[in-house]
Amino acid sequence: MKNRETSLFLLGHDTRELIELAESENMPPFRGRQLADWLYRKGARDFDEMVTLPSSFRETLRSNYTVGRSKEISRQKSPDGTIKLLLELRDGARVETVGMPYAERFSCCVSTQAGCPVGCAFCATGQSGFKRNLAPGEIIDQVLTVNGALNHQEAPGVKPKIDHVTFMGMGEPLLNYDSIIKALRLMTGELGISARHLTVSTVGYVPGIRSLMKEKLPVTLAVSLHAPNDELRQRLIPGLKKWNVAKIIDACREYFAETGRRITIEYCLMDRVNDSQAEATQLSELLHGLNCHVNLIPFNPADGLPFKPSNPARVKAFSVVLASHGIQVTQRLRRGADIDAACGQLRRREEKRLLPETGEKH
Repeated sequence: MKNRETSLFLLGHDTRELIELAESENMPPFRGRQLADWLYRKGARDFDEMVTLPSSFRETLRSNYTVGRSKEISRQKSPDGTIKLLLELRDGARVETVGMPYAERFSCCVSTQAGCPVGCAFCATGQSGFKRNLAPGEIIDQVLTVNGALNHQEAPGVKPKIDHVTFMGMGEPLLNYDSIIKALRLMTGELGISARHLTVSTVGYVPGIRSLMKEKLPVTLAVSLHAPNDELRQRLIPGLKKWNVAKIIDACREYFAETGRRITIEYCLMDRVNDSQAEATQLSELLHGLNCHVNLIPFNPADGLPFKPSNPARVKAFSVVLASHGIQVTQRLRRGADIDAACGQLRRREEKRLLPETGEKH
């Protein structure tokens, strides 16, 4: 626990570190394991809940540490069961997280930054600017909070346990590298989630892709490409001009060669922007020989953004071109569209609501 600020928050520390903490307070190692159990498997928000720990140890913890859980500011629920939460962190920063119940699994989409420095032209998050990176515990907290929220809305006898996590919320995960790696290891260890059920999405930060493939974590890499050529991509994603599409795809080839994990290419379709058959052909040629599948994402409209979703006919035509070139293609099921489930929308809406009261400017 080297960082003084984050060491005050127990969430984000693994079992070994918590055992060391217990021993430093003259407690036997099993008390550290009990503490980890309360934090990660039981989702405790307060030391008073940790009734198996001695009262003296709980008092020591209360005097020197905090659990590190966020405060729920607002919640939205879609008829399909999708929930979106706006959470407030220790310093007032706000992030969004989404929970999605499916018939066979429970999935959570987490944020890795408060805001985003990349500034994609079609993304609501980037319009509000960048505040800071999240600590590992602040990422884990989102999973625990969503799991608790799903517990309250499912049918009696159904106890959700998040078993799939996507790093696709607010922020560019690979620009907060150390935190996401620690969070990934906590998910596979303390939370018991299979690494193969974890997906890290990146807008194409090449150094991060190359670092991730050396971690020996068999997670899925999803690359948010959104354009088949440099001219269009630089208009849509101005924050990463240093790495052109060829360099990004080369890094994807390296990732597959190192890990054996098929790449997911994310492509958000926007009407008359990047959805022509010519652009589908360009994309097919760019991806030739790469072990990947393309996930076509319907654009989620947001206030202040000048884009709209591609119509079904153009989506179908785009998909047909990819398939004709032997590329596996899927269309993402649109969930939570009625609750501002695209990242950044709920946060922006809350900020706008508060502007007359606080006089804040964003």
